Parts: sequence; C-alpha cells; structure tokens
Amino acid sequence: MSPIVPSLAALFWLSVGSILYTYFGYPLLVTLLARLRPPLRFAEPKEDLPLVTLLIAAYNEELAIEEKIKNSLNLDYPKDRLQILIVNDGSSDRTRDILDEYVGRGIEAFHQPQRGGKMAAITRGVSEARGDIILFSDANNTYQANTIKQIIAPFSDPHISAVSGAKVIEKGDGGLGESEGLYWKYESFIKKQESRLGSCTSATGEILAIRKGKYVAPPQGIINDDFYIAMQVVRQGDRLVYAPEAKSSERVSPTAQDEIKRRSRINAGRYQSFALAKHTLPINNPLLMWQIFSHKFLRLMLPFLMIGAALTNLAIVLIPAASNNFWLILLIGQAAFYGLALLGDRLPKKSKLGRLLYLPAFLTNSNMASLQGFIRFLRGGQLHLWERIDRR
Repeated sequence: MSPIVPSLAALFWLSVGSILYTYFGYPLLVTLLARLRPPLRFAEPKEDLPLVTLLIAAYNEELAIEEKIKNSLNLDYPKDRLQILIVNDGSSDRTRDILDEYVGRGIEAFHQPQRGGKMAAITRGVSEARGDIILFSDANNTYQANTIKQIIAPFSDPHISAVSGAKVIEKGDGGLGESEGLYWKYESFIKKQESRLGSCTSATGEILAIRKGKYVAPPQGIINDDFYIAMQVVRQGDRLVYAPEAKSSERVSPTAQDEIKRRSRINAGRYQSFALAKHTLPINNPLLMWQIFSHKFLRLMLPFLMIGAALTNLAIVLIPAASNNFWLILLIGQAAFYGLALLGDRLPKKSKLGRLLYLPAFLTNSNMASLQGFIRFLRGGQLHLWERIDRR
C-alpha cells in the first residue's frame, strides 16, 4: 500500500470529525457542561422598570419603516419609560418623509444627509439615548408585544450587561424559510446552553440590549458591529446571555442567492473579527474562547473541511491499491448529498419535495457563503456599509 494512503485517510477523518464536532459534538458538550450550572430564570419585571431606548438604524426603508414604527408604538411597555429613537442614515427614498409624520407622536428621529453606515448611525444614536438600557433594532423586523419586558429581565443580575433576544423567521416562504427557521431554532438551543454555562458567543443585531455604560463604539471599518459590541461587554468581565422569550420576527431573504449574499457579508465580518482577535475577542476568558472557537471559528472552516473530505476520499478511491468498497461508498454518499443539494436548489421552494430537499441545499449554500466571505475578506472588498436586501 502506498505510504500516502494513511496520511490521506487521516486527513479525511480529521475533516469529517471536525464537521461532526462542529454540528453535533460542541452542542452536546456545551449542553452537558451547562447541566453543572443552575438554569437561568428571570421573572418579567412588573415595577421599577428601567428607562429603555429603542434605537433603530434606518437606510432606505420606505417599505418597512411605517410598520416598524407602529409595531414599536404598540409594545407593552410604559410610554414614559421608553424612548423610540430612529437614526436615518442618508436615505435617498421616502424614509425621512415617513419619519417626519410620526415625530412628536411617540418617536424621535435624527437625520444625517450623508450615508455613514450602520455603525455611525448607532454611535450617533447612543449619544442621544436617555435610557439606562439601549435596545438595538433594525427597521425590517417586528417585536412581540412583551419583548422589551422579556429582554430587560436578565438585567436584574448586576453581572449581566448584555442580552440577545431570539430571531424568528416568519412562515410562508417555502423551503428557504423553513430551513432558515430550523437553523435559528438550532442556534437558539445552543445559545440557551451557552448562557446557562456563563455567556453566549454572539448576539442577534436586530434584538440586542446593552447597559448604556458598557457600550464601546466599534472602530471605523468593523463589519459585524453587533458581534463587536457584544464581545466588548464580555471583555469587560460581564456576561452576555440569551433571552429566548424576547422575540424578533422577520421574513427570509427573497431568494437563495440573496441569502448567500447576506451571509457572505456576515462571514467576511467574522473573518475580520478573528483577524482582529486581540481587539475583538475575550482572549483572557479561556472557557468563552473555547466556545467561540467551537461555535464560530469552526463554522467558518466548514467549507474547507467539506472540500478536504471530498478530495481526500476521491484521492483514495483513485489509488488502485488502496481503493475498496468502503471508500467508494463514502464517496458515493458525499456525491449523493451534493446532488440532492443541487436538486433542492432548483426545485420550487414551496413544493413538498422542494421543501424536503432544500435542507441539504441550505447547508451547502451556507457554507458556500462562508467561502465567499473568506474570499471577500482576503480581497478587502467588503465595506462596512451594509448591502440592503429587500424582504418579501
């Protein structure tokens, strides 16, 4: 047998083992470790409610901003304890006109004629915020009525300085929406375990609450501002936890390609965060660094691991002295998975078969977005200005 075969087999099993650890091993380990800690329980506050600023950054949101305003005004939180603050970041559509109609009717709006990006809008908004707690939101999502009370509940613990709510994908968008919804349920489970263990490893930018005194403005050029803001809290020694009952709803991207584009931008930001680890990650917290490595960094490595598993498997099959039915079956299994993903990408997403086969397509597309994000990061072609994608 060629001496290269054991090396190829080792690389194959390292790739497969890392994939399985990322998707299943880490969630299992963090769940077992979390069982050593008491469960998190926070009662919804009924009195002594803190002053909260709901901070919304908007850019060309004429199709969504009015619904967002109405949703915000109908939240179950005392009006005298809630500041609704919308920062219009250089919109060129009717966003400003719509905002002006509601100024003085429960919202405050600040306009900047030049587009500076979401980070600049957020930082400007923070300077105008009166709340002890700032809740960051987007313009195209909506909150359930009790969301603010749910997301402020963990702040009763003085060691908790940031809380991420849950992202819920609205139903009705076929296989793409169902796969995206399943993904966020999977993420929700992991975040619950991480929070019980100490801190979760990320925050959902459209529903992230933070003590105002703990806010650290992201430097110019940071892509994933929500991740940066959340990590600065834990770098200060405080906790970031997940509040699953604080729910934000939104539609999935219109097409799979739009979703890949959105995710590739996020992944470029994740590569940036790891490249700037000294400034962005809690490197003095070994437990949380293990969680971030397992939950976030290895996710970025998945496309390379999948390519590695396919290429090493193929190489072994092509070596006559090494090939046997076992390796051939493994290669056929990989080919079948990617074939189903290709088929799932082309079938109507609202058909029964399309919904069923879109799960492998979704997993493949997610890792394709990660690979594209890596390329964009290397080329330096990813701007901090976000690329707006219209929801359905």
